Amino acid sequence: MNYIFFILITLSIIIGVFNNTLSDVVNSMLQACDTAVKISFSLIGIMAFWLGIMRIAEKSGLVQIISKLLNPIAKILFKDVKKDSPAVGDIAMSVTANALGLTNAATPIGLKVIKELQGDNPKKDTATDSMCMFLGMNTAGFQIIPATVIAVLVGVGASNPTEIILPTLIVTTLSFFVAIISAMLLKKIWHKKEEA
Repeated sequence: MNYIFFILITLSIIIGVFNNTLSDVVNSMLQACDTAVKISFSLIGIMAFWLGIMRIAEKSGLVQIISKLLNPIAKILFKDVKKDSPAVGDIAMSVTANALGLTNAATPIGLKVIKELQGDNPKKDTATDSMCMFLGMNTAGFQIIPATVIAVLVGVGASNPTEIILPTLIVTTLSFFVAIISAMLLKKIWHKKEEA
């Protein structure tokens, strides 16, 4: 990726020199840097806010309540996970963190889930059905409140940054269910190939 950006910047400068628009190129770069800093600060603020809310929810027991509500669904989707495995609760916490738009908070929880699932995996060089299901769900990224996107929109000065909530909810809900259905279908296809 660094090479691509280096090539793009170099080409922009060379083309700016030949077209006698180098000052426009430099001004655009400086303006982009200014915008990047503003977006970064808005992200810091909104991430600090939502991580604080998540910490309060965790300390008050709200996250555990949500996890318990999601546990029956998790047990249906992750049938090959042991009943006493802490992975089931962590899967529910990861989905909850993603739903609140806290993808940065969901990442360490997701890594913990995969580590726990790998501990119970009889074939260490092959992902289990539960691992594939979890990765599909996590990648789909179901979100009720897209906190990071809202922060970026605030950073670029959008007039109504919260208008992204409904479209995001619709799209992430669809992608979430498509990921679950795809994982179930591919699991059946894969197991049929193994049996043949």
